[in-house]
Amino acid sequence: MPSPFFGHVLTAMVTPFNSAGEVDYATAEKLAIHLADHGSDGLVVCGTTGESPTLTWEEEHRLFQVIKGAVGAGVKVLAGTGSNATAEAIEATQTAARLGVDGSLQVVPYYNKPPQEGLYAHFQAIAASAPDLPIMLYNIPGRTGQSLQPETIAKLAQIDNIIAIKDATGSLEQAAQIRALTPKEFSLYAGDDVLTLPLLSTGGVGVVSVASHLVGPQIQTMIQAFLQGQITQAIDIHLTLLPLFKVLFCTTNPIPIKAALRLQGWPVGGLRPPLCELPDSLQGGLIQVLQDFNLLSPQS
Repeated sequence: MPSPFFGHVLTAMVTPFNSAGEVDYATAEKLAIHLADHGSDGLVVCGTTGESPTLTWEEEHRLFQVIKGAVGAGVKVLAGTGSNATAEAIEATQTAARLGVDGSLQVVPYYNKPPQEGLYAHFQAIAASAPDLPIMLYNIPGRTGQSLQPETIAKLAQIDNIIAIKDATGSLEQAAQIRALTPKEFSLYAGDDVLTLPLLSTGGVGVVSVASHLVGPQIQTMIQAFLQGQITQAIDIHLTLLPLFKVLFCTTNPIPIKAALRLQGWPVGGLRPPLCELPDSLQGGLIQVLQDFNLLSPQS
C-alpha cells in the first residue's frame, strides 16, 4: 500500500503559551522538531488541540510559518484554516497556501448547523479558492453540532484537492460507509487515538493524534505492523497504549495533554480561557499513567 500524502501519524499540536498568555513560538518550534523526530509524519497546527478558537489569525499565520520552517520538507504541515463562515475560511486557506503549508484542515462549520447541501457548497468553495492546496476534511459533530454525512463526503472526494478526512464521529459504521463510497486514493484518518486500530480495519490509513506528543514511535509502529499484516503485534500495542489514550481524554482536550507535557518538562504553559487547568481530582490519575509508561523523564 503506498503511503498516503499526509503520512500515517499526524500530531495535532498543542500551542505553547508563555506566562503572559502569549504564543511561545520558540517552544512551538522545538516541540515541532521533537515530534518530527519521534514518529510524526505530519503536524496539524491550529486545530482543536492547538486551541484555535482563542488564537488570532495573526498568531496562526506566524505559527504556520515557524513550524513549517522548523520541520522542513520532510514533514507535512497542515494548517487549521476552517471556519463557520465560508468567506473567512477561504481567506484563511488562501493565506496559508501562500505561507507554504502542505495542506489545510477544514472543520465542519460550527454553531450555524448548515444542511448537507450547505456543507458541500462550503467545502467546494474553499477547495476552489486554493486548488493547489491539499485539503483534509474534519468531521467532529460533538463540537460542531452537525455531522458531514458519508454521501456528502463521497461527493466532496470527487474534488481533486480534497484528499482526506479526519473522522472524529466515534462511529466505525460511518467510517466503513465513507470507505465504501470513496475512491481508494481518498485517505481516512481516525480523529480519536483509541479508534486508530479499529479504523485501520475499515480501510483507514492513520490517525490525527494527541497521544503522539508522548508515544509517537509506538503509534507509528502499531500502524505499520497492521499494514504489514502483523495484526497480533498491532493489537498488543493498541491494548498496551489504551490507558494512556483514555487518560488523555479524561476531560476536554487539550487540557490533559498540556498537563502531561508540562509534567515532562515542556514549557507549554497554560490554556486560554474559557479552557481551564486540569482539576486536582484528575491530576493523580494522569501522573500515575505517565509513571506507568515511564514518560516522566525530563525532555532531552
